Amino acid sequence: MQQLDFAVTVSALLGIPFPFGSIGRVNPELYALSAGTWDNQRTGINACTPQDDLVAWKMRYAEVLCVNSWQVKRYIDQYSGSSIIGFSAEYLHHVEELYSKAQANWSEVLKPTCPSETAKGEEFKESASSALQLQIDAYSSFLESFAKLARSAWTEFDLWLMGTGLLLMILSVITQAYILVRLNAVCQPSDQECPSSRIIPKLSFAFTLVTIRAASLLSNSYILAEGRVTNFLLATSCIAGVWSSATNGNFTIEEFIFLLLNIFARFGIELGMSKQIAGPTATKDHPVSIICDIFGSSFCNVSMDIFPIISLAMVTCIVLKLIAYAVHQRFLKYFIICGTILSYAFIANYWASESTLLSHTKAVQEIGRSLAPRFVYAIGGLSLVISVLWRLFAPVDSLKFNKRITSLSAAMLCSWSPTILMLLGRQGAFVALICITGAWCIIMLQQKYQKDSKLDITGSCVANPVSVTQWSLLAVCLFYLTGHWCTFDGLRYGAAFIGFDNFHIIRQGFLLSIDTFGVSHILPVLSLPFVAIHCYNTASKKSKVKDVTINILIQVHLMYGLITAITTTVTIVCVTIQRRHLMVWGLFAPKYVFDAIGLLLTDLLIC
Repeated sequence: MQQLDFAVTVSALLGIPFPFGSIGRVNPELYALSAGTWDNQRTGINACTPQDDLVAWKMRYAEVLCVNSWQVKRYIDQYSGSSIIGFSAEYLHHVEELYSKAQANWSEVLKPTCPSETAKGEEFKESASSALQLQIDAYSSFLESFAKLARSAWTEFDLWLMGTGLLLMILSVITQAYILVRLNAVCQPSDQECPSSRIIPKLSFAFTLVTIRAASLLSNSYILAEGRVTNFLLATSCIAGVWSSATNGNFTIEEFIFLLLNIFARFGIELGMSKQIAGPTATKDHPVSIICDIFGSSFCNVSMDIFPIISLAMVTCIVLKLIAYAVHQRFLKYFIICGTILSYAFIANYWASESTLLSHTKAVQEIGRSLAPRFVYAIGGLSLVISVLWRLFAPVDSLKFNKRITSLSAAMLCSWSPTILMLLGRQGAFVALICITGAWCIIMLQQKYQKDSKLDITGSCVANPVSVTQWSLLAVCLFYLTGHWCTFDGLRYGAAFIGFDNFHIIRQGFLLSIDTFGVSHILPVLSLPFVAIHCYNTASKKSKVKDVTINILIQVHLMYGLITAITTTVTIVCVTIQRRHLMVWGLFAPKYVFDAIGLLLTDLLIC
């Protein structure tokens, strides 16, 4: 039985009115299974001859279909009269003709007739059964025709376009994988012994993680629990690393911290996925609220006001150290430092204006709530413009390529991060600490892998796919950690109005996009140069391969883009398979929209 027929079939069995918006047909198999549809069937409609059970049941089922068709026709008339788009006039006329024909036949069936004296009773029963079957077929034809019309008008899925898009995505995945394999072969020195002995297990493990996550998207239950599944896969990679290190006897503190970080992220995801109110200011949605039930509501309220400020101070110190270390141009460095200090000061001012611990005048609150966010947006936009202009028009200095890349990446990160933290609300600083700690752990573990494998001696410059996969999985975890989920009602619409009271479609749409994709796409992609370059500083000094920094950077970005492309491709396959599913517009289509926009944004930032 099709899902479209479920509501009307249950209504017919229960004897209640059909739902007005339902366009399904009462299923004959399920309707016949009910014993109540076979009761009291011996009285004929013409009161001349008794009817057997089958003919009487067909009569009752035809009556049900008559009411079913009338309800659908009433819905067609009202929808066509009120809808702006409506249905095609040609198809609508065809459906109305089918209904008129069915009603005319029904009038003939209901005419009271008695068999003649010469006619046999069996022949009359057979004739009545045939007439009822024709009537049932007529109503069924009308209902099926309109259901087909509604599917074509409402779902608007073009199989040819879907197939073309899916084919292009598959070709894109194959092309990226081929380029990555060729690049790895080029980057591998010819005199290195057994080059695949170390990279193949890593590649197989990373491919397994990506495949499991992508395959889970074929189930609607796993889509709803994608954050938990991704966190489980990330924790699995951490446990595998801990087990490998413990076996070799070289366990490090970074592995323990990374595993502990996943535990915190797990609790944060549970809290984030339980949120039902959008907007970072509507609810105090900091992950520290998990312990409110243990220590009491008063302690929780104080913690929600104090802990974000402490987290923000820690993030500020880390960012300033990053700028001092990574940005080497004097003008750009001091400008970014000043802009960062001012931005985080305005963020703290904005939080303080909403705090219940401090008493403020109405004017101070208005300044903190309206002007402070706008100053943060303006400083971030100005820093971004200056960083881009410096990249395009600044003369090439004596700095090495990796230092130029890290300078530009640090400037871009510091330009985007204050705006993203402002939109995320009080949880933003805590999420930023998780992101920074995760990046530090991945870099340190990559350097440990490089040292243990003696890659600095052999000169290999092949990127570790497990590290890139972990960074991608962590980015997905951050998406759900901040209270987002892949449905349209999961958008945090309140974040778009931080600092503004009036609605403007471009401005609020841009802020909503930054809030949705900032911590899961913008920051992780802009951080890839640090994950790539800082892992191979030693290898780049002793490598026998030319331009090792460029090769490593290309490999890491290709791996990250390939992971995103594989996930999006499987999502397209899922939407193609489930295009007639009842939850296609509530679950599968929004997931496809989020993944498609995420893929476009990832490719744009990588390029």
